Amino acid sequence: MEHARNYSSWPASNRADSGPRFRGQATCAPAGVVTVPVLTLRAADSPRLNGEDKAHIKRLAEMDTPLPPILVDERTMRVIDGMHRLMAASLQGRETIDVIFFDGSEADMFLRAVQENVTHGLPLSQADRRAAAERIIETHPNMSDRAIGQIAGLAAKTVASIRKRSAVSAPQPSGRMGMDGKVRPLDWAEGRRRAEKLLTQQPDASLRDVARCAGISPATVLDVRKRLERGEVSAPMKPKAAHDVAASSHDAESASAGPYSGPRPALRSLRTAQEPTATIEKLLRDPSLRNNDVGKGMLRLLHVNAVGAEQLPEVAAAVPPHCVTLVVHLAHQYAQMWHDFAMELDGRARIIDPL
Repeated sequence: MEHARNYSSWPASNRADSGPRFRGQATCAPAGVVTVPVLTLRAADSPRLNGEDKAHIKRLAEMDTPLPPILVDERTMRVIDGMHRLMAASLQGRETIDVIFFDGSEADMFLRAVQENVTHGLPLSQADRRAAAERIIETHPNMSDRAIGQIAGLAAKTVASIRKRSAVSAPQPSGRMGMDGKVRPLDWAEGRRRAEKLLTQQPDASLRDVARCAGISPATVLDVRKRLERGEVSAPMKPKAAHDVAASSHDAESASAGPYSGPRPALRSLRTAQEPTATIEKLLRDPSLRNNDVGKGMLRLLHVNAVGAEQLPEVAAAVPPHCVTLVVHLAHQYAQMWHDFAMELDGRARIIDPL
C-alpha cells in the first residue's frame, strides 16, 4: 500500500507544477482542474514497458482518499499521467474524473509522462527509465545528459552511456541545454580555443567581452588567460575518473535489454473465443446498437465482414491475374483500417475493464 498512500497527502493544487522543470518545456494550461467523462479519455504512450500494474489499480480503487487529478492532453484527450488512477476510477464505477489539461507537442507529452511517473506514485522500473531516456535522447537531442537524467531518474553518466550506445541518425546539435536553460557546447575545449584566439588578437579585451564572443563564462576566460601567461595549453585534457569506467561497465551489462522500440500495444483477447458469426449474433441482440442509426450501420458493416470471411478462399481464387496487385493493395488498406479501429477500441477497453 506504500505507493497508494503517496497520493493521499498530495494537494491537487500542486499537481500542475510538480517535479523538476525544463526551461522551454510546455506547461499545463492555466484553466485548472476540470471534470470530464471517463469514457472521453484515451490511453497515451506510456513509459511503462509492461503496461499498467493491475495490483496497483486495485489498491487505488480500494482507497477512500480522493486521488489527485490526472494529466491529459487537451487536444487528443490522451492521458499523459494517471492511467492507474483512471482505471481505478473506472473500477469504482465512476463516470467522471478530475483532470488538468496539458498543452504541448507529442514529444513533450512523453517527456512530461516520464517526469511525472518518476516523481510520484508507482515508480518506473530501471528498464522503463533507461528506455525512456533513450527515447528522450532521440526526441530532445539538445537536452544535456544531466537534464535528461533528472527527468528520467538516472545518473548523468548513465544517460551519457545510453546516448553513446544509441544509434541516432539525425544531426546532433553542437551544444546542449541544461535544466537552467543555458546552452553549453559539447566540445568544452572549443570555447577555450576561441577564447585563446581572441585573447591573442585583443589582449586588452575584457573578460566579459571575450566570454560573450567565445560562448563561455568569464571565469573560464580568466583561467585561459592565466594558462597562456604560464605558457600552458588553454584546454587541458580531462582525466577520466575511475567511476566513469565502472559506470560504462554497468551500462554494458544492462545493454541486453535492448534499445527502446516504442510502445508495444497488444489487443485484448476475448475471454471466450468465438466465431465471428456467433459474436455478430450476440451484438445484433443488443438494443443499445439496434436502436440508433450509428449502431445499425456498425452492425451491418460487421455482419458483411463476418459473412464475407467464409467466402474469402473462393473469392481469392476468382480474382483475375491482372487485378491481383490492386486487390492485394486494397486488402492491406482494409486490414490497416480494421487494425486501427481495433486499437482505438482496445484503448477504451483498458479503461472500461482494467483488470
